[in-house]
Amino acid sequence: MEQKSPREACIVNAAGTPQLDISCAEDNIMRHFNGYIRSLFLAAAFMAPAAMLAGPTPQVGVQVRVYDRDHRDYHNWDDREDHAYRRYMAERRREYREYNHQNYREQRRYWNWRHGHPDRD
Repeated sequence: MEQKSPREACIVNAAGTPQLDISCAEDNIMRHFNGYIRSLFLAAAFMAPAAMLAGPTPQVGVQVRVYDRDHRDYHNWDDREDHAYRRYMAERRREYREYNHQNYREQRRYWNWRHGHPDRD
């Protein structure tokens, strides 16, 4: 008679009916658990390169960098930039609203204005 491995014997006995002992249940749980763990590692392997390519890292001391799509450059959002933005809002006679709460069109208008109004050092 052919000898079955413990794994095969656990799933179906010689009569073709499933066995219901504790060791079979443990084997079944471990098999599913190992598949779950392998899936997590595989997902992490796919996500790691995307996380590394997320974008440029900010310079030391810079809290936020903003990309100006029209002029294809980055701007450090610091006190100097905030001052210029407040000046822009005052010239337009608009109530101050944080830059990141402005809609895309208004942000573009600001950067177009900003490129025409550099800092006076």
